[in-house]
Order: sequence, then C-alpha cells, then structure tokens
Amino acid sequence: MKKLIERLKGAPSSGASPAVSPEDSGYFSTMFMEHQGDETQMLVTWLARAQEIKAEPFDRKRGAEMFAKLWGADRYVAALSADELQRMSQYLEFVTVAANHEVIGQDEQGDYMLIVLDGTLAVDRVQPWGDRARLAEARSGDMLGEMSLLDAGARFSACTTLTPCILAVVDAQRLDEMIMFEPRLGLALLASLSRRLSLRLRQVSARLSALLSRT
Repeated sequence: MKKLIERLKGAPSSGASPAVSPEDSGYFSTMFMEHQGDETQMLVTWLARAQEIKAEPFDRKRGAEMFAKLWGADRYVAALSADELQRMSQYLEFVTVAANHEVIGQDEQGDYMLIVLDGTLAVDRVQPWGDRARLAEARSGDMLGEMSLLDAGARFSACTTLTPCILAVVDAQRLDEMIMFEPRLGLALLASLSRRLSLRLRQVSARLSALLSRT
C-alpha cells in the first residue's frame, strides 16, 4: 500500500503523457507477475478468457454512455464530471458475452474485473462434491472480480452469464495506466472498490453476528 501511495503522489497531472521508464513497472500488474510461480493458482488473463468465451467488442460510445449512467447513479462511488467519466471509459474495454459462458472461474488467478452494464450473471461457489451453491446474481452496476484484481489472489467464486450481457472490463495493466496518467480517476475507482468491499464486509459481519446470537 505504501508503494501505491508513493506512486499516486508522484503521478503526473491530468493530460500529461510522460514516457514510462523501466523503473515505472505497474503496481497491480507486477503483483500478478510475482504470483506466476505459484503452482496452486492458474493465471487466466482477460485476453485468454475473452478468446475462450468468444467475447465480442461492443460499441465504445454506447458502452461509455451506459457506464457513465450507472456510475452517476451509484451512491457508493466518487463523484466525477462528465468529462472525467469519458476519460475513465478510455481505460475500459466494452464487450458482449452470450448466455451460459463462464466469465470468471473459481480458484483461478485473474488479472481483471468486470462491471456489468446489462444482463444477469450467476455467482456460484462450486462445492468439493461438484454441486454449485448460488451466492448471488449480478446485474447492471455490479462489479465482479475486484478482490482478485486488488490482491492478486484466487477467485472465490465462478461467474456465469445467465443472459446475453454487456460488460466493461478493466485489467491490471489498464488500472496501472489510469493511476499513472489519470491519478484522480485511479483514486476514484479504487475508492469505489474500497467502499463496495467495506459494505460487503459489513453485511457478512452482520449475518455472522445474527447467527452467533442464535446459538
């Protein structure tokens, strides 16, 4: 975290495009490189997953508009101007995925997260005996895979499209670039992820407390 803060402090102002030196290795993408030697985790990049599920490019202008509308309506994200949202969308990849495709695999190590712009996805936990426990269903505005993007850890659950979906994708390299060249936008995205994760942790804590109080 200290390394990340130092990089944010030293990041160039908005609009600047300095040359990136070899020493400016990405904070998030470097984490995945450091984990590649861990045989217990299989690294699956977005490029590989997109080819596997035959993800198709989605119109960038329409995707940016859908992203801006969802971001502006979400009370858990930092407020950004229309121009800032447009610039942030340049770091996202917009795709469509048909139904019944696994976009995130359980226990794999993935260098990307997904923002659902349209459609529904199942979030399942595969049990050791093969059954799938439905944890949630993700819809417009939900983010998937953000924890692994932040800590380079294994995915906890599998995410599968239940309907045709429109998704916005950000991977570790793009996140590094956003932090380097658009630090305000990078901080806004990280703040949004932190708030969502904090809310999720509070919900889990509340459920755990309720269960313990019954014993």
